[in-house]
Order: sequence, then C-alpha cells, then structure tokens
Amino acid sequence: MTAPRPHSRGRLLRALLVLHRWMGVIIGAVMTLWCLTGFVMLYVDYPRLLPAEQLRGLSPLHLPAGGSLSRITLPPDTGLASARLEMVAGKPVLRVVPEKSGGRTIWQMRATPQSYDLGSGALLAPLSREDLGKVGTEFGRNVGIDGPVAAIVPISVDQWTVQAFRANRPLYRVDYADAAGSTAYIAGLTGEVVQKTTRFERFWGWLGAVPHWLYPTVLRQNPTAWSQAVIWTSLIGCFLTVTGIWVGISRLRRGKDGTIGSPYRGLWWWHHMAGLVFGLLALTWVGSGLFSMSPWGLFDSDAGLVERQRLAGAMRWTDIRAALANVNQLPIDTVRVESAPLGGKMAFVAIAADGRMVRLDSSGRPAILTRADVAAALQNGPRVVSLALLSEGDSYYYAHKERVRLPVWRAVLADPQATRVYIDAGSGTLLRAVDGTGRAERWLWNAPHSFDLPGLRQGLLRYIIILPLLAAVTLVCGTGAWMGMRKLGCDLWRICRRIRRRLSRRSFFLRSRSQS
Repeated sequence: MTAPRPHSRGRLLRALLVLHRWMGVIIGAVMTLWCLTGFVMLYVDYPRLLPAEQLRGLSPLHLPAGGSLSRITLPPDTGLASARLEMVAGKPVLRVVPEKSGGRTIWQMRATPQSYDLGSGALLAPLSREDLGKVGTEFGRNVGIDGPVAAIVPISVDQWTVQAFRANRPLYRVDYADAAGSTAYIAGLTGEVVQKTTRFERFWGWLGAVPHWLYPTVLRQNPTAWSQAVIWTSLIGCFLTVTGIWVGISRLRRGKDGTIGSPYRGLWWWHHMAGLVFGLLALTWVGSGLFSMSPWGLFDSDAGLVERQRLAGAMRWTDIRAALANVNQLPIDTVRVESAPLGGKMAFVAIAADGRMVRLDSSGRPAILTRADVAAALQNGPRVVSLALLSEGDSYYYAHKERVRLPVWRAVLADPQATRVYIDAGSGTLLRAVDGTGRAERWLWNAPHSFDLPGLRQGLLRYIIILPLLAAVTLVCGTGAWMGMRKLGCDLWRICRRIRRRLSRRSFFLRSRSQS
C-alpha cells in the first residue's frame, strides 16, 4: 500500500479546514452557547420540585374511621406496584399504581396512578377551583411561601412543565403574591403538586438550563425530535472539535529559531493555540454531553426494574388492604404512608414532613429493618458477594446536586453485570441499582461532563478548577464561531459586490444598445 502523495494530503487538509470553518459558524456558535450557559448551571439548575420539598408541602395525615378501605372498588387480586396515603384539600386519599397494563409493566407503560377518596371509596373527582385553592394554600404555607394564592390558571404545557405536563394534565398554575414570585403547578385529577418555581429560578433558567439543554418548549414537548436534535448537534460538535485538533496540529510551523509555533496572528493565533491546548477538553465535554442522551439506547438498562420487582415480590390489593387496616395509630407526625414490601412481606413506611420515617409491618407495629431481613430478600436473586451498611456514599451512590438517603445497605451481586443494589436502611425500598451499563454511564457521562469526582463535587476547589477551564473552552469555541461568521460576512459582501458590478455592467450595456 503506497503512502498518499504530499499534494493529496494538502488537498485533504484544505478540505478539512474549509469544512471546519463553515461548520463552526453554526455548531461553533451552539458550542459557545453551551459554554456560556454552563457558567450559569454551575450555580443555578433547572427549576424543579424535589421530592423532599414535595413531602414538606403535604399536610398532616388524618386516617378515617375503619371500614373505609372496604368501599374501594378494586378487585382483590389486582397487582399493584405501589400504594400510598396522603391528604388532598383536607381529605385522606389513597394513591395506587397498577402493576401491569396490557400485559406490560407499569414502568414500561407509564400508566397514570389512580387516586381514591378514602371517605367515600370512590375515585377522586377532578378538583374544583375551591379544592385547588386549598391545595395551593396548604402547600404554600407548609413550604414557607410568604404570600397568599393570587391566581389559579389552567395551562397547557409551558416552559417549566414540559416534563410533567403529559402525565399530570389537566394542569393548573398557582401564582402566589409573595416577593419571590413563586408559582406551583397542581395536577387537576390527583391534587398533587408536581412543580414549583420562583422568579429567580425562571430568570436564570432562561439564561442557563433552557439554552444549555436546547430546551425551548416548542422543541422539548416533542421528546423524539428534541432527543435527535441534541444527539446530532453533539455529534457534529464532536466532529468539529476533532477536525479542529487535526487541522491545528497540521498547521504548526517551525520558526527560524527552531521553535514550533503558529503561523497566525491576532484572533487566529488565540484560536489556534487555545484549540491545541484545550481542544481535547472541549471534545470531552461535548462527547460526554452526547452520552448524557444515551444515544441509540447506549446506556439503557432495566436493572432498577428487575431488582425492584425481585426485592419487593408480588403485591396484591387484598394484602395491602388488610395491612393498611391495621395502621390505626401513626408513630410520628406523619404526612404520608407508603408501601415498602420486602421479600414478599407487606410493610409500610410512615413519613414525616422533615423526612423522618418509621417502618411498619403488616400488623401496623413499628419494625426496624435488620441485616437478616435484607439478606433474606436478596436470596431471591443471584448470590450476594458482599453486603455492607454504608454511612457514607461510594462511587455510584453519593450526593452531588441532591441529598441522598443514608445509611443504605449495599449488596454486590454475583451476576454477569456485577450489579450493585442500594437499599434504604430505614424503609427497605430499593434506592438504586447499578449494573455494568450504569457504571459505564457514570464514568463516560457524569464524571467528565460535570467533574463529578470525589473532592470536586462541592467547595471552593471545584470552582477554582472548573471556571478557568470552562473559560478556556469558551475562548476556543467563541473565537472559532466569530471568525467563521466574519469570513461568511466577508464572502457574502464579495458576492454582493460582484452581483452589483455585473448588474451595473449589464445595465450600462443595455443603455448603450438603446442609445445606438
């Protein structure tokens, strides 16, 4: 096989340079936007209602007199994935999620939970405007919103509910008359508060998460189109970065004094040298951003579903109803009672607004979860290589932007994926299952994209390292996009001048002919 001729390499390099330059006009501008919005996202994330705040917004649970569960018209053998009790507009409500729908699991079908009024046993009716006002007022008071409900507005999907709208419609926005400009969003059929924002979060969301994730409502409300747009933009960004590194290395020249440097001057020099030094970092960030989308199912995993079903076991309405009937006295200031079966045995967790919880067995008595309970539940699956109680996180279960429950039981299984299972030490519920695919995702996406590494998740050192590096990559992308736009503007100006000259000549020629 003969080596390519020098002039062939030269043509290839020129072709790559032209391609790199013109791709940089659009994709380079998008990558610059990603960098600039990345500064914002270091401090302010996309507005969302965290589970802890949703829990804090609930009112104290008051169980009705015995016999109310028998009025709920669910077939006794109905399989359920979960069940919980909480208050909605002053009424105790039972929420259940069917285990199957059309022969497929609830996690595949994304079925809507069913809510029952425990007072009447009937399905919960759509909330009236008065009930929506009660839910909004109670939530605002419980989470510390300093102002009354000012308006309740039915909405279609908006910028802050593109994730929550489809599963919770009809959706109502509750506006509060407080200094923070708080809003909450309530699902009209279930009375659940599913989102909360403030004026501060919305302002910085428009400058951070929305452009960073290519998240405008018109695109994000179509999940397939949005996913493909992000994937292909990231792929082109990777190609742009790789060609830039290649062209940058190829353009290095040796000076008269023997040193190797750039033949460019001014802004071109900054782009050339910064690209050589920080191009690989730019490729790491845009590549890990691509991996965050799990393109073409690269990081799809059913470990959580499989392990959740295996640990919990079958759960039928008749068993849940019998166990709930024994829950007469709540051991703490409970706002929610939630199913927590383990190893095929029915159990519940009474949860307070501050997150404290007490596990209750099927007879309604407090039951502390033991190592033997966890080990017995794990016997239904692969052999357990190790079982340890963690009081601190590890490489795959840790606090980053959100707090995590601790302590947890960590079991490493002897399956082909060496799956790690994390079980809440208080409730016995599965918190996370990480198989080989999950570990790959953690190191190919989380770690490089947000410097999600031990010692760099919080604190001053994180910003001392990330801010200069992000500024350098912004310089690479920004100078490239700016030079491409200038080149495009100059070329368009030349084309316009040529067209104008030709039109002038043609006009002169036509006038000359008419005069002759």
